Amino acid sequence: MCTTILVGKNASYDGSTLMARNEDSPSGQFSAKKLVVVLPENQPRKYKSVLSSFSIDLPDNPLRYTSMPNADNKEGIWAAAGVNSANVSMTATETLTSNYRVTAADPFVKDGISEEDMVTIVLPYIHSAKEGALYLADLLEKYGTYERNGIGFQDKDEIWWLETIGGHHWMAVRVPDDKYVVVANQQGIDSFDFVDAFSKKENNMCSNDLIDFIIDNHLDLSMSKQQLSQQTNFDVRAAFGTHTDSDHVYNTPRVWAMERYLNPTDYKWDGDNADYNPQSDNLPFSLKPEKKITIEDIKYVLSSTFQFTKYDPYSKFSLEPARFRPVGVNRNNFMAITQLRGYAQENCMALQWLAVGSNPFNSLVCLYSNVNKVPDYFSKVTNKVSTDNLYWSTRLIAVLADSHYSECINEIERYQLESLIDSGRLVNVYDKLTLDCLDKDTIELLQGCNQKVADNIQKATDELLSKLLYICSMAMKNGYNKSDN
Repeated sequence: MCTTILVGKNASYDGSTLMARNEDSPSGQFSAKKLVVVLPENQPRKYKSVLSSFSIDLPDNPLRYTSMPNADNKEGIWAAAGVNSANVSMTATETLTSNYRVTAADPFVKDGISEEDMVTIVLPYIHSAKEGALYLADLLEKYGTYERNGIGFQDKDEIWWLETIGGHHWMAVRVPDDKYVVVANQQGIDSFDFVDAFSKKENNMCSNDLIDFIIDNHLDLSMSKQQLSQQTNFDVRAAFGTHTDSDHVYNTPRVWAMERYLNPTDYKWDGDNADYNPQSDNLPFSLKPEKKITIEDIKYVLSSTFQFTKYDPYSKFSLEPARFRPVGVNRNNFMAITQLRGYAQENCMALQWLAVGSNPFNSLVCLYSNVNKVPDYFSKVTNKVSTDNLYWSTRLIAVLADSHYSECINEIERYQLESLIDSGRLVNVYDKLTLDCLDKDTIELLQGCNQKVADNIQKATDELLSKLLYICSMAMKNGYNKSDN
């Protein structure tokens, strides 16, 4: 129930690698989230899942890392996304689909690892994106998984995307430097190079027995007579994926909307003769964007409600019976965009952009990851509704604005723009201040910057909430213009 975008360094506006994902709650649920820093002394050495009986002894040399766990851990940690002190990022997971033939051949493991566990048991122990994919792959082969997942790993030079196949198998591909990737709850990888995977492993990796697994279980649906070991363009989606009616309502429309925005003129996206439409099964896994992708581009596409199409629920021209599942929905938990800037000093290279709550109505703030603590406004979150933290304040804003969209949207867009400006300004200032700092001093300096970000967004959020409360109160159905006095 998530949406992911991965941007290679030559496709981004500043040469950074960019990795972003919306985490969404299941239908009918909301999961409050918080941002925390896990210090090495606080990382568990014995880990036990809550939703399964999976357990593991963890290494004794963890790195410090940021984490986005559930505010209430009754169902486990669900760390979701973070950056470690080696400037390596991980996001987990994008729930995927696979056909029955795959899971019948390699059944899920009831007590295997899952989204609940992955960031906590992997991110503190990896030093590059490729190492992260291989580290998780070893765990998948040893312990198995009970669900279908896609996982992203990022360093300043590379992004690797791993997809699970059945209970124990996997494949991973490197995102091309000049392209971006979009995945939305469906088998994402479209083609795979087995020649590279079993030789140089420059851009493709997989389970050692994956070819035998495919052959033994008749998973290759291509008409090619070429041996799998010689194929450089294996049809992954046909072998492992799904193309169901629900995919065409829930999954493919989101990919269509995001690629339509980032490549508006390369293809025809609308009409009877469109190259791609919201129900296309062959939407590309990766594309070279028409212009370099910015942070605000990522925020926009991950907040998409199909603006300027007939599918936008907030448009008077929407086709209500034909509505597709938007990217930005009521049950977005958070959006995390990790920016790893190869041109910056190592001590301030990693930025973690954060938005919480329903994306069409929330704001993005930028935080340094090389810190030992996070401001209370982002970290002190419980299941109790409170305006003392950004998560619940944003939830309240979304509920008010959704009911009175046209009256509120101008105020929200102004708030969103101002928060981006504030974050960018502070990063420009503090990047320069860290040039001559020692490591300890840098951490304290960056924590001070993060606190300024928190103070500024809290002030702006409180002001916005007050404005929206007034706007929506004046629009109540029991309003009456004649005053009592």
